[in-house]
Amino acid sequence: MSLHVFGIRHHGPGCARSLRQALHELQPDILLVEGPPEGSTQLSWLGHEDLKPPVALLVYPPDAPQRAAFYPFAVFSPEWQALQYAHQQGLPARFIDLPRAQALVLDVGAAEAEHSSGDDDPPQLDAPALPNGPAQPHGPQQSAGAPSSAAAVPAHDPPLRDWSEEVADDPLGVLALAAGYSDRELWWEHQVEQRLDPSGLFQGIMEAMAALREECRATRRAAGSTPATGPAYGNGRTLEALREASMRQGIRAAQQEGYQRIAVVCGAWHAPALRDPGPARDDALLLKGLPRVKVEVAWVPWSYTRLCLRSGYGAGVASPGWYEHLWEARERAGLRWAARAARLLRQRDLDASAASVIEAVRLAEALAALRGLPMPGLAELNEAILSALCAASPARLRLIQQQLEVGHRLGRVPADAPAVPLQRDLEAQQRRLRLRPTTEQKVLDLDLRNETDRARSQLLHRLLLLEIAWGQPEEVGGKAGTFHEYWRLEWQVEFSVSLIEASVWGQTVAEAAANRGRDLADKAQDLSALTELLDRAMLAGLPELVTHVIGRLQAHAAVSADVRQLMDSLPALARVIRYGDVRATSVQQVLPIFGGLFERALVGLPGACSALGDQAAEEMAASIGRAQESLDLLDRPEESSAWRQLLMRLLEDDSIHGLLRGWCCRLLLEQRAIDADMLHRQARLALSAAVPPRQAAAWVEGLLRGSGLVVLHHDPLWQALDAWLQDLSHEVFVELLPMVRRAFAGFHPPERRAMAEKVRRLGAAAAAPATLPTQPGQEAPLNTERASLVLPVLARVLGVAAHKGHMGENAS
Repeated sequence: MSLHVFGIRHHGPGCARSLRQALHELQPDILLVEGPPEGSTQLSWLGHEDLKPPVALLVYPPDAPQRAAFYPFAVFSPEWQALQYAHQQGLPARFIDLPRAQALVLDVGAAEAEHSSGDDDPPQLDAPALPNGPAQPHGPQQSAGAPSSAAAVPAHDPPLRDWSEEVADDPLGVLALAAGYSDRELWWEHQVEQRLDPSGLFQGIMEAMAALREECRATRRAAGSTPATGPAYGNGRTLEALREASMRQGIRAAQQEGYQRIAVVCGAWHAPALRDPGPARDDALLLKGLPRVKVEVAWVPWSYTRLCLRSGYGAGVASPGWYEHLWEARERAGLRWAARAARLLRQRDLDASAASVIEAVRLAEALAALRGLPMPGLAELNEAILSALCAASPARLRLIQQQLEVGHRLGRVPADAPAVPLQRDLEAQQRRLRLRPTTEQKVLDLDLRNETDRARSQLLHRLLLLEIAWGQPEEVGGKAGTFHEYWRLEWQVEFSVSLIEASVWGQTVAEAAANRGRDLADKAQDLSALTELLDRAMLAGLPELVTHVIGRLQAHAAVSADVRQLMDSLPALARVIRYGDVRATSVQQVLPIFGGLFERALVGLPGACSALGDQAAEEMAASIGRAQESLDLLDRPEESSAWRQLLMRLLEDDSIHGLLRGWCCRLLLEQRAIDADMLHRQARLALSAAVPPRQAAAWVEGLLRGSGLVVLHHDPLWQALDAWLQDLSHEVFVELLPMVRRAFAGFHPPERRAMAEKVRRLGAAAAAPATLPTQPGQEAPLNTERASLVLPVLARVLGVAAHKGHMGENAS
């Protein structure tokens, strides 16, 4: 009976290729892999043609899917290749890590202990209630009454650095630093990925990890720490110790079943702890009595974006796209990579000739030779491509890195593999509507007059109700009419967990969205939330939810007396009325609600606008703007006429805050309900000396809201504003300057530039001498100085000789 332990890095094509060769030479009769034992039941899907990596095993408790764990696999992952080898050879394969059903309980206990620890206490993690002894704190232990570890160390002698956790977290990084590399990815690529002869690789990894673990234990003993890393769970049990004990138990089970050649594939750090399982008694005691929860397992698609180290995945790699290329194109990998880079540049209409590709490959090979490497790596290829293909443009190289080094590959899972019914319904609709999920951002233009596009829009809106933001609506521009929708689509692998969480609302997307919307409606506390939900229900095409929300809206509106809430609820109702026919939905139920809310707002607004402070006036102005927006969206002459009359009343009421009166003046001006003379009269009244300066400044701020073009061409308004500013004392001007600057801050730069030109021209006109007639019939005097500038050009045009001394005579 023989045991062979292969310590690997979780994602690496060189390691995967060496492992396949080692397994072929060993010919084991069973394969044991580091992974959740619950996932062993899913290994029967390995031979399915629709199971395409990258994929992940999803292990989750049904009652708390947000605590799910993913175990990703790529085509170049050593574990995936080992499992594929076992499937092809007909060998039994198992996962032997600590069951996720138990690890979940330990994780929750540690998190709760961390959350409950006080700020004044030393950082530690208490264990959950486990048998076999009390919980042990994480870190140095000391007897009662002993001084703290910091006080026990003399000031002149610094404490011994405990770097064992750093070694356990990133052993490859420590080895890279020891070899003189600052980049662990580069060290791994040179030592493993570019290795031409794989013999002795796993023996070398075993020896290196054994030395690191021994040094780690010695360092912790010298520092007075516990001999193992990680939070403790009673009797000195750490998560690492529990995991390794579980894996040894899995090895012993295979030995007891009579298997003669056992192959174990695990992370390199754990390999020395598994090569000699030893007696089972200690591990059995360590694992005894661990609590567990119910979990379920499923295959889910994964992506290279989430496999990337930059995503925060601890076992990720920097360049999954490059590693896939190394796995698939071992021969002449550099040439094929440069050719792919050139193809990508040509697709973006950038120059990339065949000669440049050849030059890039030659340069990369020369760099590899200078650095003593057997073949060009990614660093050499990037340098060569930057020089020969990208014309030294970092932007082009970043494009290649984003599209090729990382990539946007998304895996695939068989349609009949275990999954929640909600996910299967979504997949069926994706196929029916030809909406293929991809991790690459994609803009979708939908024509809502088309039945298929309308169904796509409804699906995306239903997913938004379930908080699954596969698509985000974009502002529509450059399209005539109201029947276009823009969406930006980007699939995230985490949506698999979101679908599991959302499955509590129903087994189909429509049912789940309707049930969750009904729950939101029942919990809504204000009208604006209900009207917004009504708009979303209409967009999602859920008539039952629409009826429920309308009922809640009517009940809430009957008792609501907040005028601002009434006005804030109008825009969503206006959108429903305006766009309902485009989406083939009836809006007859909504029209009476809009009319009733608008009438109540019309009656209550004057009283609500009295005696407001600055902050309350700002909020009220925003609500008035929303009501105006709603009327602008609809063609309802009666409501618009009543609204303008109300704004006129507010405009002429001196007891109302200046910001609101200025804002009403602006809204009436935009609707052409007041003419220029009326505007100038209001400006003189609002900016007169009798008005307090702060109220006058607030009126200016209200008037200048919105587009600056509306008020740009009213010269008397600007002259009144200029006169008001000149009459302010220095102290008052400094006090009001923030308000005046805020009034102009909302304009676009071209508008502010035009306003500055307007002020300059008004100032020049005021300073110029009067040359226009002051009485009817009186001729304007001739300005000979200005006329003399035109005469030479006029003489040339007319072909008349103009003499400097007789220009006046020639002109006459």
